[in-house]
Amino acid sequence: MSTTTAEIAGRELTFNKEGHLASFGDWDPEIAEALAADEGLTLTECHWKVIDFLRAYYETHEMPPSPRVIIRAIGEDLSAHVPCTRKHLEALFPNGGCKQACRVAGLPRAYCQSC
Repeated sequence: MSTTTAEIAGRELTFNKEGHLASFGDWDPEIAEALAADEGLTLTECHWKVIDFLRAYYETHEMPPSPRVIIRAIGEDLSAHVPCTRKHLEALFPNGGCKQACRVAGLPRAYCQSC
């Protein structure tokens, strides 16, 4: 697998060929902000709820949750007035939905098959 390095938020980081962090442990909120900005996103409270859930789930299961699991677990927090749907989740991350969320959350692409 080919990798590249780049300086993000003042740190030298390794990325895989799909642009995901090669090491889950290299991520921090400052890195997330920089990755999101590179993708044209400004992270809101809703984005952070998804990112935090993805990282916690990955730490426990060593794989990301499916969009359905995300919606079941935190959908009410994301959309209190109308039912949260996959389209709502994809609207938060318009350049790839769950896959974009996985990139910003620092999950390796190889583990984002369920998205």
